[in-house]
Amino acid sequence: MTDPIIFISHFRLKEGAYDDYAALQHQVAAQLDADRPRTLAFLSYADEERTRISIVHAFADAESMDIHVEGAVERSRAAYQYLAPAGWEIYGMPSAAVLQMLGDAAAVADVTLTVVPAFEAGFLRMGAA
Repeated sequence: MTDPIIFISHFRLKEGAYDDYAALQHQVAAQLDADRPRTLAFLSYADEERTRISIVHAFADAESMDIHVEGAVERSRAAYQYLAPAGWEIYGMPSAAVLQMLGDAAAVADVTLTVVPAFEAGFLRMGAA
């Protein structure tokens, strides 16, 4: 069995950018839903003030995450006109290539990349009971 991976990205929204960002994010979510069937979850949340965004990604395994990050540089470039990285968290062990990519991006953005590699137990339910 391969272990699942959860990736959470945190961002600070630029002043006055929420509406434009939200419109872009709806487009990105629809595109990822169509193009990345192995991405189990792509969920974007905003704080009450609409100044911070967190995006939760779930993958069944490292290969699924590898596929998801294809094109991430272009998607990030479009989003970064509205927001700035505030940190990333990975739960589970991604591939060495993804870990290197996110580590490099965290260093450039001067944010923390937290990796909690050991999956212990649990489940991800794929549909409502």
